[in-house]
Amino acid sequence: MEVATIKTTMSSREIAELVGKPHSDLMKAIRAMEPAWEKVNGGRFSLVRLPDVKGELRPCYELTKKECLYVGTKFNDEARAKLIIRWEELETEKQQGGFRIPQSFSEALGLAAKQAEQLELQQAQIKEQAPKVLFADSVTASKKSILIGELAKILRQNDVAIGQNRLFKWMRENGFLCTQGERYNRPTQRAMEQGLFEVIERTISRPDKEPLVSVTTKVTGKGQVYFINKFLAKKAC
Repeated sequence: MEVATIKTTMSSREIAELVGKPHSDLMKAIRAMEPAWEKVNGGRFSLVRLPDVKGELRPCYELTKKECLYVGTKFNDEARAKLIIRWEELETEKQQGGFRIPQSFSEALGLAAKQAEQLELQQAQIKEQAPKVLFADSVTASKKSILIGELAKILRQNDVAIGQNRLFKWMRENGFLCTQGERYNRPTQRAMEQGLFEVIERTISRPDKEPLVSVTTKVTGKGQVYFINKFLAKKAC
């Protein structure tokens, strides 16, 4: 049977459902009580954002038992009793190792709804953290300098529709590569100062001929992070 993980806090949304009050009214009451609590206890209530029924993140308070009982002093006797009983249930569950079996069909439905809400919150957090995760992946992939064509492959792996030739063109049009003359497709001075590229020159000896100088432009680790996140940010807009 489904089990519940024990919490050490209770959200204002949970409290509102428990005592049958509109959450907006409860939020107002908590805000009004907060200055006195801060003055005596030395800290403010924890304000968080949780997904509502539409999946949109909305502000609510996450309160400890002590804070809940303080807020409960504004409730009527029945509501205050419900709050105290609920905390007693939570503490009993904790003593039993953090698990409890729903005692009725309605309680099982409530538990399932709460788990769905927690899943929505986790998904919202994952979505918010996605740019950070992609940035970390970029760092992992950028331990050495790579060719611009290789950078194009990494971008395609991140669902950016671009190939080597288009990437060269984009870099020229946006001032990262020179557009003409002997320095065509070489990094501009600005791009070099940013540390986005490195230029590797090799001298190739040829019998009976002048040595041939081969020049290769590579994207540094810093450059990979810069361009990958630049394209991902552009794609997200």
